[in-house]
Amino acid sequence: MNQVTKGQWNGYDTYILNTGRLEVTLLPRLGNNVIEIKDLQEKRDVLRKPDESELAFYLQKPYHFGMPILIPPGRIAKGRFEYDGASYQFDQNTANENHIHGLHRTQAWCVSDIEEDDEGCAVTTEFSSSDDPRWSAQMPEPLKLQMTFRLQGSELHQHLHVTNKGKRSIPFGMGYHTWFLLDGQPDQWTLKLPVEGIYTLDDQLLPTGEFSSLGDLDTLNTGFNLKHSDLDTIFKIPEGQPAEAFLTRNDGYAIQYSADRSYFKNWVLYTKGIADQFLCIEPYTWLPNAPNLDLPNEVTGLINLEPGQTVELHTKLQIHYPVITD
Repeated sequence: MNQVTKGQWNGYDTYILNTGRLEVTLLPRLGNNVIEIKDLQEKRDVLRKPDESELAFYLQKPYHFGMPILIPPGRIAKGRFEYDGASYQFDQNTANENHIHGLHRTQAWCVSDIEEDDEGCAVTTEFSSSDDPRWSAQMPEPLKLQMTFRLQGSELHQHLHVTNKGKRSIPFGMGYHTWFLLDGQPDQWTLKLPVEGIYTLDDQLLPTGEFSSLGDLDTLNTGFNLKHSDLDTIFKIPEGQPAEAFLTRNDGYAIQYSADRSYFKNWVLYTKGIADQFLCIEPYTWLPNAPNLDLPNEVTGLINLEPGQTVELHTKLQIHYPVITD
């Protein structure tokens, strides 16, 4: 059973992809967010989903649910930077008059294609930043964005195409703020991903461009149990290592979350206090505040998007099930 059906969330159309193993719900008209993933085989929710009663909070902070797109991700000092001879001022929407988590929030995307075949199903959505006056006021160069969500068995693939339709080069960065559920049992979950250093933050939680050692978090490379963890941390991915995280439950059930290593250079891990219900695993292309850091693009991950250039960014989420032996 590979099919796409329509639903509703607070009067907004949703598109529900179903393969019999996973059911993935998209909310194109409010940010193009994956607001829910149901593991039909395990009968559990994979992501933190917004309740219909939380509409006001969702509209204010949509990045607290599902797999929201951050363009760009993280903080920018005072929301200001200069690039290629142009000055930019983003909304000052967090503490100390800084900017956080981007121009992209609850914009309405249009569904342009739906596919159903023997291998899976897919929904393609599109958005033009020139249709959003608030976006254009902060980033005048227009972008065309196209996202394809493809579900195959227990794998969700996201393919984001971004094209600079303007006449000036712009600094581009994006990430996902993905809220995985721990079912109130963080001690049952272990996280493994390759990291080599922690980006040092100043008193405003902005990267300084320097590193600190991993310390006890070095076990992320071999398997870090989430009991008592308290994370709001930016990590660098080592050269030659994949952007790939494994979140594994004690019984062998596992979530594999991976991104295109040629663009995704950093992870952010966030537990919203002492780990209990949630772990956010956030693949970022750029380091927060990248345009203001005196570091090369190869380090910060800042993508110089030339006029007419298209960049393609791929991520994959896959569920692995415990091996049952006789």
